[in-house]
Amino acid sequence: MLFRTNYNNFKDMESLVKFVQDEFVTRKDLPKFSAGDTITVYYEIKEGSKTRTQFFRGVVIQKRGTGTSETFTIRKMSGSIGVERIFPINMPALQKVEINKRGKVRRARIYYFRGLTGKKARIKESMKR
Repeated sequence: MLFRTNYNNFKDMESLVKFVQDEFVTRKDLPKFSAGDTITVYYEIKEGSKTRTQFFRGVVIQKRGTGTSETFTIRKMSGSIGVERIFPINMPALQKVEINKRGKVRRARIYYFRGLTGKKARIKESMKR
């Protein structure tokens, strides 16, 4: 019975992983944002021996995951083509996040935003938060 698994072992392993993430992974102090917000993400790009800072400004489509595996997706329009980028929260190259506008949406994941163009692709600005 070498390969016998027990549910309690998984619980212990889960708490162990959570402990390691809390103790050893450095959390970045990013502002609170959610789907519908327009944000600017500054991140570092390495080209050979040089490094430079680049920014990506767009609307947050979703936030997903918890702890160290948390990610968020941003969508922007480049001309008439939609460009999406997924950023991990704990990415070492991530420098800072600025919130430009707070959006008022009813959903946590606004995938319907991909199909909208023109005036329909506007998100109302939230006054609270």
